[in-house]
Amino acid sequence: MANRVNVNIEDLKDRLVAINRVTKVTKGGRTFTFAAIVVVGDGKGVIGTGLGKAGEVTAAIAKGVESAKKNLIKVPVINGTVPHGQAAKFGGAEVLILPASEGTGVVAGGAMRSVLESAGIKDVLAKSKGSSNAHNLVKATIKALSEMRDARQVAEQRGISIEKVFRG
Repeated sequence: MANRVNVNIEDLKDRLVAINRVTKVTKGGRTFTFAAIVVVGDGKGVIGTGLGKAGEVTAAIAKGVESAKKNLIKVPVINGTVPHGQAAKFGGAEVLILPASEGTGVVAGGAMRSVLESAGIKDVLAKSKGSSNAHNLVKATIKALSEMRDARQVAEQRGISIEKVFRG
């Protein structure tokens, strides 16, 4: 992910996406551990995701938050929506994210909704196809968001000034 970013850590809000209880059977009995998927975001286009594993739920969530803060990316958000449609695939999960008009809200399923709302996207249409595995859905959504480009980035890549783009 090329668009990593540094932000003020205090501005980030964490959101729990999913928790899995993992059971390991040994000759001494069963051992339970927990895996937590956490998304952090500042609501202004900065987002990160992390996975934490521990013997207790609170410790797993704390580890997930720390991991998410290390993997922050910047997402282009224009007037509360995404700049263009984008599809992405991670593992068996496929996602499609489309811009929506003002007042639409976040039309997305559970794991995708957490990621999009944490990024500060207020109006978006999203569809998940394939696997409903929360791990892969979150990663596919992050991948789709990281591949998005706004007009400034496209103009920069083409070697023209942004003023020239909007003047015609």
